[in-house]
Amino acid sequence: MKKFDIAVLGAGPGGYVAAIRAAQGGRSVALIEKGDIGGTCLNRGCIPSKALLANAEVLHKIRRSEEFGITVGDISFDYSKMHGRKQKVVEDIRNSLKGLIDSNNIKILRGYGKFTSPREIKITGNTGDDVKSITATHTIIATGSEPMDIKAFPCDFKKVHNSTSILELTALPKSLAIIGGGFIGCEFASLFTELGVKTTIIEMLPEIVATEGKDVSKALASAFEKKKIDILTNTNVKGVDHTESGVTVRLEGGTSIEVEMALVAVGRRLNTSDIGLEKAGITLTEKKSIATNDKMETQVNGIYAIGDITGKWLLAHVASHQGLVAARNACGENVTMHYNAVPSVIYTEPEIATVGLTLEKALEKGYTAAIGKYPFQALGKSQATGETDGFAQVVIDKKTGQVLGGQVVGYGASSLIAEVALAIHNELTAECITDTIHAHPTIAEALAEAFFVARETPLHYPPKVKAKTL
Repeated sequence: MKKFDIAVLGAGPGGYVAAIRAAQGGRSVALIEKGDIGGTCLNRGCIPSKALLANAEVLHKIRRSEEFGITVGDISFDYSKMHGRKQKVVEDIRNSLKGLIDSNNIKILRGYGKFTSPREIKITGNTGDDVKSITATHTIIATGSEPMDIKAFPCDFKKVHNSTSILELTALPKSLAIIGGGFIGCEFASLFTELGVKTTIIEMLPEIVATEGKDVSKALASAFEKKKIDILTNTNVKGVDHTESGVTVRLEGGTSIEVEMALVAVGRRLNTSDIGLEKAGITLTEKKSIATNDKMETQVNGIYAIGDITGKWLLAHVASHQGLVAARNACGENVTMHYNAVPSVIYTEPEIATVGLTLEKALEKGYTAAIGKYPFQALGKSQATGETDGFAQVVIDKKTGQVLGGQVVGYGASSLIAEVALAIHNELTAECITDTIHAHPTIAEALAEAFFVARETPLHYPPKVKAKTL
């Protein structure tokens, strides 16, 4: 039986990062993975969906070419070729990642890992490797999650899809009903609408992307309505029936929608079953997650858990950061995980990014909170590039000036949010931002202007905003 200092169960964005950091700490590391390196994010989630969205973005720009004095002929696209490009992007990154792991002298063990004791893991189904079980002084569990299957409308992966199977389409449906108006549902709505698919979002809550705050939800709903996306909120789906031409989505109240395909995007199931946790001495929470402390340690000494299975944030970058924390602690350091500045991005059109507290949450927590909001319409770079939809909004504590949160809707939101995340994590104030020189002309100026507004010292802003006496 081969022995390692650290074993990592799962090679997704949390697991492979943890393995690399542990190897860089001078430890012998085994990385156990039953599927493709990169996990859900690389193979069935973040990367393939963003590759397809990039295709749609190019198409969107071409359709706007007349605004920039550019005339093009008839516009057409081949979705099967878009799918092929997506596959190539994933394969290229996967190969690069495999080389990175090998260069750090990490032993990749292909197969299904399962605890047989707190220190022993049995590996089944692996090919080309004679290692059938290992022992490890420390283990980091990073088994991730899968799309949730709903009994009322199970996926057949032909007419009713989940977020994994719909990525494998090589031909587009004429119409699509998306059950769930969260991150995943809205991204696919943005993608397929741009490609000419008649799209309907069905959401049981009063708003789409409800967790991101009212201003963000309202802005996205307005943009979607302009794109002719039908949005049904406060609506429950009772079932999905197959028909000769597609499916019938039955709604609460007796109404229904006839579409060619349906996408179920209502949550994910944590991969915590059948990996031998009971043999390791780990018990699950009521939500089937693995409880950890701020060092990512489980209740069992020497075993850590990271990523979706911790039930914190189901985001690849959170899993990666948890992996860094777990690996460093497994190597003898003393570091902790913080969740006060976790950025979230929704790759819709328009793009959405948020971090920290919304105004509503800040007020609930007792802050004397204020917002500063600056529209891209008033920004020189946005006017020059023709990307004027949306806004940058920040939340601060009026008493101390501390940066509490930020919400950006519009082109480049995913890049802009990093500045707000940095400010929150380092407990900076609004004055720290306004005293920082921002390059001109850039869209990053929108954040500086928003902080000026929050401090009641607006510069490039309509006269209706009254500046306080300096």
